[in-house]
Amino acid sequence: MTSTETEGAAPLELSYRAATDADAQALADLVNSCYRGQSSRQGWTTEADLLGGQRIDADAVRKLVARPDTTVLLAESDRTLVACCELQRGVGGTYFGMFSVAPGFQGRGLGRRVLAEAECTAARLWRSPLMRMMVIAQRSELIAWYERRGYTGTGRTEPFPYGDPAFGEPKREDLAFVEMSKDLTAFL
Repeated sequence: MTSTETEGAAPLELSYRAATDADAQALADLVNSCYRGQSSRQGWTTEADLLGGQRIDADAVRKLVARPDTTVLLAESDRTLVACCELQRGVGGTYFGMFSVAPGFQGRGLGRRVLAEAECTAARLWRSPLMRMMVIAQRSELIAWYERRGYTGTGRTEPFPYGDPAFGEPKREDLAFVEMSKDLTAFL
């Protein structure tokens, strides 16, 4: 599937596909560049003030790609990886995670477009009536962005998994996750 951007600096043609094992390192590099370290500060999605270390490594990506109930959706422009997200089939809906838009491409409407494609994909692949996600509670600007796209808080929270290096190195002691969801029945 291909679409053309209608706003931003220049039109950007996107194509979507499911990730394969061969994409693992490029995906890990993309996700880490969006959320951690100095490169993440180019975009607005950085977690660098909240967490250090890496967000994911290539081995973890390979495990995600290999799961039968998971699709890692890639968005490419001219064969260059510019965005990705994880869609995980669950009971009653789809979990949305690992959402990343390359810092140099942020602020051009790509995130909105990739999120919409993810919602359509979840409904088409699994007839999911609901998309849900966990967002770091301290990311108020990100929560507001999702709310503008129809997501609402469910009231469910989870503590941050301190001590688990897979989630990074916390720089604060008050981190927690909030759950957000969106009804996808309009896509069914």
